[in-house]
Amino acid sequence: MGVGRFVYTPILPLMHAQAGLSAAAGADLAVANYIGYLAGALAGIVLPGLARSPAVLRGCLLMLTATLAAMPLTHAVAVWLLLRLLAGAGSALVFVIAVSSLLSHLRDHPAHLPGWGFGGVGAGIALSGLLVLVLRTVADWQVAWWACAALSALFTIPSWGLRPEAAQAATAQAVPGARGARRSADGLRTHRWFTALLASYTLEGIGYIIAGTFLVAAIGQSSPGWIGSAAWVLVGVAAVPSSALWAGLGRRWSRPDLLLAALLVQAVGIALPALVGGVAPALISAVLFGATFLGVSTLALAAGNHLRFPRSVALLTAGYSVGQILGPLVATPLLHHGYQQALVLASCIVLAAAVAAVVLRAGFPHRMPAPGLPVVASEPGAGPQCAPAVLAEADADRP
Repeated sequence: MGVGRFVYTPILPLMHAQAGLSAAAGADLAVANYIGYLAGALAGIVLPGLARSPAVLRGCLLMLTATLAAMPLTHAVAVWLLLRLLAGAGSALVFVIAVSSLLSHLRDHPAHLPGWGFGGVGAGIALSGLLVLVLRTVADWQVAWWACAALSALFTIPSWGLRPEAAQAATAQAVPGARGARRSADGLRTHRWFTALLASYTLEGIGYIIAGTFLVAAIGQSSPGWIGSAAWVLVGVAAVPSSALWAGLGRRWSRPDLLLAALLVQAVGIALPALVGGVAPALISAVLFGATFLGVSTLALAAGNHLRFPRSVALLTAGYSVGQILGPLVATPLLHHGYQQALVLASCIVLAAAVAAVVLRAGFPHRMPAPGLPVVASEPGAGPQCAPAVLAEADADRP
């Protein structure tokens, strides 16, 4: 998914220079990918069975590889738009299926294990970016697309056996209580926190995509040309262990606290190249951005899963993808004088996401009851918890 979704960023300059792609058409291709991503996420909401289908997972893996291989076969922008639209939809479904599978099958395992699964996206970014960086000196844009298609095919082989989330697990999440009254009460209690989480993650989608789209170009304005491409590789390298590290920190700090910290660090990283010129700030910015954008996804989706909100992964992914569509639209009027103002705007939006994370922290239910068990209030401000006797019964059922 990291290859199929993000390789367009390092190849885009080659298409501008060698394939005659205009700046406007390049932006349209990016937006088509974001719209496809939203469509895939919405499909996971409307048809939840898609997220539990091995056939859908494998079909999307093949479709991602095919869209990469087909890009060099034409110079028609309309066909490119369709291919990037399909790549976006396939990426979203792969992401929803993979994350749901990770959070379901590894529910009773250490939190860093699903974090390493998220890190695969960073590995795809780093490897495809490095491949394009090497090929740009010896080959053209077409070879770059074909090489990345081969890389995608290579990673499809071990991905083939991934087991999606079981139907009974999804049903248990969608119906958190056995009795209607308790189910309604639990839903109302968790709805408050999920709304704050959805707002924070949607705002993160806006700020993240502005930085992800223009960070390399902004760095290229004040640094040698290869620095921008190298920074993108560095983003991927930093992203590989980031989710596992953020998840590991969850042993000592709560997810809402870590989400707030990750958003604040990301806001600093995005603003850094806009406020301070030079190679060192650019590379530091790449590390901070790479170390947080997947971490934010890990923490936000895990928090949604913890709240047992129905189809939380698909809903949060949809909000995130809406943000990705809005991001370029709100940033475009600021691009007439370079990319610095767009990065400052992105940093401010991520800070707004941090404010929503502050709301999420207020009384967050760190200990959720087992399905069907009542939630009772603890001390003021501490949020709802299980009654001691209920907890004892729940703990007795754990392996």
